Amino acid sequence: MKKHTLWMVAACWMLGLAPLQAQKPLYKQADAPIEDRVKDLVGRMTLEEKVGQICCPLGWEMYTKTGKNSVTISEKYKQQMDKAPIGSYWAVLRADPWTQKTLETGLNPELAAKALNAMQKYAVENTRLGIPVLFAEECPHGHMAIGATTFPTSIGQASTWNEDLIRRMGEVIGLEARLQGANVGYGPVLDIAREPRWSRVEETFGEDPYLTGILGTAFVQGMQGTDAKDGRHVYATLKHMAAYGVPRGGHNGNPADISLRALLDEYLPGFQRAVEVGKAATVMTSYNSIDGVPCTGNPYLLDTILRKRWGFDGFVYSDLVSIDGIAGTHHVAATVQDAAIQAIEAGTDMDLGASAYSKLVDAVKNGKVKESYIDRAVSNVLRLKFKMGLFENPYVSPEQAKKMVNSEEHKQVAREVAREGTVLLKNTGVLPLGKDLKNVAVIGPNADVIYNYLGDYTAPQERSKVVTLLDAIRQRLPNANVYYEKGCAIRDTTTSDIPAAVEAAKKADVVIVAVGGSSARDFKTKYIETGAATVSSEGNEVVSDMECGEGFDRSTLNLLGDQEKLIKALAATGKPLVIVYIAGRPLLMNLASEVGDALLMAWYPGEQGGNGIADVLFGDYNPSGRLPMSVPRNVGQLPIHYSQGVQRDYMDGPGTPLYAFGYGLSYTTFAYSNLKLTPGDGKNVLQKVTCTVTNTGNCDGTEIAQLYINDEVSSVVTPPIRLKGFQRIELKKGENREVTFELTAKDLSIYDRNMNFVVEPGKFNVMVGSASDNLPLKGSFEVE
Repeated sequence: MKKHTLWMVAACWMLGLAPLQAQKPLYKQADAPIEDRVKDLVGRMTLEEKVGQICCPLGWEMYTKTGKNSVTISEKYKQQMDKAPIGSYWAVLRADPWTQKTLETGLNPELAAKALNAMQKYAVENTRLGIPVLFAEECPHGHMAIGATTFPTSIGQASTWNEDLIRRMGEVIGLEARLQGANVGYGPVLDIAREPRWSRVEETFGEDPYLTGILGTAFVQGMQGTDAKDGRHVYATLKHMAAYGVPRGGHNGNPADISLRALLDEYLPGFQRAVEVGKAATVMTSYNSIDGVPCTGNPYLLDTILRKRWGFDGFVYSDLVSIDGIAGTHHVAATVQDAAIQAIEAGTDMDLGASAYSKLVDAVKNGKVKESYIDRAVSNVLRLKFKMGLFENPYVSPEQAKKMVNSEEHKQVAREVAREGTVLLKNTGVLPLGKDLKNVAVIGPNADVIYNYLGDYTAPQERSKVVTLLDAIRQRLPNANVYYEKGCAIRDTTTSDIPAAVEAAKKADVVIVAVGGSSARDFKTKYIETGAATVSSEGNEVVSDMECGEGFDRSTLNLLGDQEKLIKALAATGKPLVIVYIAGRPLLMNLASEVGDALLMAWYPGEQGGNGIADVLFGDYNPSGRLPMSVPRNVGQLPIHYSQGVQRDYMDGPGTPLYAFGYGLSYTTFAYSNLKLTPGDGKNVLQKVTCTVTNTGNCDGTEIAQLYINDEVSSVVTPPIRLKGFQRIELKKGENREVTFELTAKDLSIYDRNMNFVVEPGKFNVMVGSASDNLPLKGSFEVE
């Protein structure tokens, strides 16, 4: 060692400092500013390492189960990490027929935590720079992993109209995912669903941008918490930007035929609120195009709006292989490399699927794209890793995962969402049921098939974990005769036995029939590259129940198979008939509404669905669910969302929906009175709207008071009715309460002819009531 080097080392020790060569790199110094750490790390990375950090391959082949209670990383994982350390993995813990992971071959929560710890350990200790991985998992209605709590799908969540409950649900989902080692949770889905034939309606909060924004933001806040380093939360991923829920012809991924004004005014506000208020950390692009431009390669969406206008500072995932789709599906790029260039320049930071961005190394070397675009994307990804403290604390506790995932407390939250999301649509007085019933018939294809309760994006379940309607009724009535017959399947007609169902009904005092749809995948179903199911049932001896879920778009909304035959036969017995729809989209209910003594929509109610529905049926919970989506009378009415206003009748049928947005019954009744309009402070609040809500019935209940507005004269055409406020009010019988809504400038603003977002002076009409078609209180005010 040279003399001056020895002198420097000695001087360092004398001053109490570590030798220079022993100091940590800046990016590994936990107390250094995050932006300085990001800049330092990016400066140390090779081009190949940068590209590896913006790739997100599929993850379920990255571990090897070595025994009942042991797991290790796979050789495939080592090979990928050794080639160029990967920035993110998607769905390592996913288990379903597509991944071919079962209860036996997949991982329970304890093993899941061990697996992700092992993968993290290899990334931190066996790669040149030791950059930890971001593990992204599907979390739309619970973590899609074995053993995690399964909540109602989002359309059922939306039916609660309960912001606080959805925030608590988000906390549970975030906690269960983080305990198992995940860092990013895909969800919520904020697409506005105005095409019920579309296969993914179940994943949305329905047809309205305001309701979607409120509940979606609450979901994000629950998942993310306020401290990314606390080990209890994950980053949320908003899906799918943008206008994915109105595909042409109802076909998943088809173009969205909307204007720029409609995009900004109706299809993006939910995303905007979740970014600006909820501080969502990541966003996912959608498969569709808008005005000829694929969303994954749209700089106006991803840079101008998302980053510059809304101030988004996280990073953007592509949807699975949607970058490849810029070339292969949309044909606006000649090669996948060209597609990758379009996406990275537009602002898509992370390639989910990882096949497209792997070609960016050559693109940079050949001068086709500037390395600065790669640096921008890498910085966005690394920033979140530093914010979560992964460089200091990359591991989780398997013991905690085993103890806390799907705890009794979490199951109770799932039950609350299920019962509050159950919507009572008709009741002639047969409900609530008495607990002294002696003979009950429980019938139908959705009475006791567990996967038909759970929706798409659901892991395999232990039978004992899921409570069906039949389970719940047997538990409620231990001394009664409960006669069960399936009657028919959802789609298949070869196994129907309607006569047996009729015989069971004849022996009962009341008949409960559960019909509808299913998103239950099976191991015979074939899947395309994106994981969407194919409609073909070739090779199946029995047609599966699946008629919904990603890839299962429909041309009709009828009940399939022999379900209507079953309802008619049961109605003909003359016994009191309670009909429960369990489904992922608004299906036609004309027959059920006509012949049923009671009719309920439970959507896909999750693992506690049977208990949630039974809570309503037996009056343990007075129903408060309200529809987040209109129910049409006929598929020919589509689109039929409420904000179109009153539609004139067709020559051959009504123009109105069978059940309108916001509708839902209770076991009590409510009255509205005393509407008052008073000016606000002129800054944050422009107008205050006050009214009195009274429980006029014979039992306690919860009302959802809804506020709608109309801009009487505007410079551009605006919807004649728009939801701008709602409140849940719990009232004891005979009780009344004053309710106040506040209208802000944002609530009253529109995009004018010059695309400026402004409040135009003029008259605004206000409507308050219990549903979009039942608004007894009306008033108006002027904006100067």
